[in-house]
Amino acid sequence: MPVLDIGEVSERSGVAPSTLRYYEEIGLIASLWRRGLRRQFDADVLLKLSLIAMGKAAGFSLEKIAGMFGRDGRPDIPRDQLRDKADELQRQMAELRTLRDILRHVADCPAPSHLECPSFRKLMQAAARRKLVYRSSVRSGAR
Repeated sequence: MPVLDIGEVSERSGVAPSTLRYYEEIGLIASLWRRGLRRQFDADVLLKLSLIAMGKAAGFSLEKIAGMFGRDGRPDIPRDQLRDKADELQRQMAELRTLRDILRHVADCPAPSHLECPSFRKLMQAAARRKLVYRSSVRSGAR
């Protein structure tokens, strides 16, 4: 079993040593032993760090990520949580597309002032109510 010290793990994974120590402190990863002051890890920790990075990128908390590993440290990822997160990301993507379209409309609007644009006024009202909906009728409506 190949053993890597904390510096090698940090270099290969791109995770700072301080973060590795924190992950160990909260139980996400475990070192095998120490050689002097340097923690030694099984090379499999690199796979686990990749899974942690993927979970963080998807928006999971470290607590949720920790729950995705069994007692033996092997991945035990609940598929229902992944589906829920995928649905949440889908909603966020729709909201971001809406915001993108609003910004493009505002940037391209030929009205002399944005306040003179009926579409912009509707968008402002929706934003004030936190109901940003950018329908095709707004896109093709009077500017």
